Amino acid sequence: MPTRRARLTLAEIEAIAREAHADQRDKAGRPYTEHLAAVAEGVRIRGGSDEQIAAAWLHDAVEDDALSQEWLAGAALPQQVKDMVLAVTKRDGEDLAAYTRRILDTPGALLIKESDLAHNADPDRLAVLEPATRTRLTEKYAQVRRLLGLTSGGSPAEQSVQANTGQD
Repeated sequence: MPTRRARLTLAEIEAIAREAHADQRDKAGRPYTEHLAAVAEGVRIRGGSDEQIAAAWLHDAVEDDALSQEWLAGAALPQQVKDMVLAVTKRDGEDLAAYTRRILDTPGALLIKESDLAHNADPDRLAVLEPATRTRLTEKYAQVRRLLGLTSGGSPAEQSVQANTGQD
C-alpha cells in the first residue's frame, strides 16, 4: 500500500512560490514575490482560510509558467487549493467572461482574485507605470471587478477590512 505524503505547510508553499518566481519582476521592475506576499496577506486579512492563503501564494505560478500544471497536480496539496489556483489561472485566448465565471464557480477562488485585483490596482503600484499602461490596466481591473460582482465601493470582505482598519 503506497504511503501518503504529508501535505505541504504554508511555510513550504511560500518557499516554493518564492523560489519559482525568484527571477521574475512585475511591470514596475519590482521583485514579483512582493506581489505574491501582498496577495497572500490580503487573503489573510480578509479572513481567508489556510487553503486560500496557500492558493494565493501559488495564484500566478501556472499562468506565469513558474510551476507546471503537472507539478500542481502532483503536489501534496488539498484538492481545494489546486482547484482555486487553476480557477484564477487565465488561459491563453480565454475571454474575461469565461475566466470570471470559472472563478465564481470555484469555492474560495473569489477571495484570492479579489486580493490580487486589490494589489494590482494599488494606486502606488500603478503610479510608477507609463500613463498608457496605467490607464489600460486600470480599465482592465475595473472590468474584471464588475464581472466578478465586486462593486467600486469594494466587496463585503473589503468593506469589512476597511471598517476594521479604519480605512476609507
